[in-house]
Amino acid sequence: MPFFQHAQAIVETPFVGEGTSIWAFAHILRGARIGRDCNICDHTFIENDVVIGDRVTIKCGVQLWDGVAIEDDVFIGPNATFTNDAFPRSKRRPPKFLPTRVRKGASIGANATILPGLTIGGYAMIGAGAVLTRDAPARAILMGNPAVIKGYVDVSAERPFQAEPVSPPSAGSHPAEVEGVVLHRLPLIDDVRGMLSFGEFQRHVPFAIKRYFLVFGVSSKNIRGEHAHKTLHQFLVCVHGRCNVVVDDGTHRQEFILDNPSIGVYIPPMVWAVQYQYSADAVLLVLASDYYDAQDYVRDYETFLELRRERRAAVAGT
Repeated sequence: MPFFQHAQAIVETPFVGEGTSIWAFAHILRGARIGRDCNICDHTFIENDVVIGDRVTIKCGVQLWDGVAIEDDVFIGPNATFTNDAFPRSKRRPPKFLPTRVRKGASIGANATILPGLTIGGYAMIGAGAVLTRDAPARAILMGNPAVIKGYVDVSAERPFQAEPVSPPSAGSHPAEVEGVVLHRLPLIDDVRGMLSFGEFQRHVPFAIKRYFLVFGVSSKNIRGEHAHKTLHQFLVCVHGRCNVVVDDGTHRQEFILDNPSIGVYIPPMVWAVQYQYSADAVLLVLASDYYDAQDYVRDYETFLELRRERRAAVAGT
């Protein structure tokens, strides 16, 4: 037998990968598909229309219902609860169950509840006892009921600059760990009349500006961005309040706090960016190098990673 089955487990499906272990009192129905090197612990139940990738760990007391798809290297903690029907009634089966997808490398804590029809992004972390009511972005850390984003995994965080007044000669740039991203301390002048900060195009802002937009009135539980651009350059300044910015080049991730109008961040094309933890009074100014073009957006993180890999391969081949 290419996989291990405990004597008190019921395994009806023939689709179980080599090296997988299925422990006592687990029950797996005929249509389920399970990958290689998985660990399925005691008292689990897996329905027919369920697909599980390779190297998945499912701890005790988990039920996976029709419509759930689990990608490779996912961890599901004890008694995590999945659902597939938004309006369940006894003996009323919906025409189709809502699909739930857990992307590669994600982790779900003990006793978390996942509402139907959601996607948990790659390498996201769902905290113990969290109630997930909306999609979880890739690499996000979500906690609470309802679950909100508290941070991002594998991110180096820093407050890049102090807000002390400085004269223009002291203003400067600070390259980030993420490829192409630059933090700027813009000139900040303080006198008896008040404070003044400014930026100069082609000096502080390294591109010609064709568009600007303002983001404000964002609830602290919501996020903005969560995409990359193929060709667009952007420069972000939080002119009032504060927000956090996460930038990601597919290899390095870094988080910055924008809490002063003298702090700006330049984001080049093909860098994934997320803004979150907005204060109630936050106003984020975004300067852009071109007019709005829906085709310029890369909104799927896995697609972004693939495009980055293609880009690196092309550079290496030259």
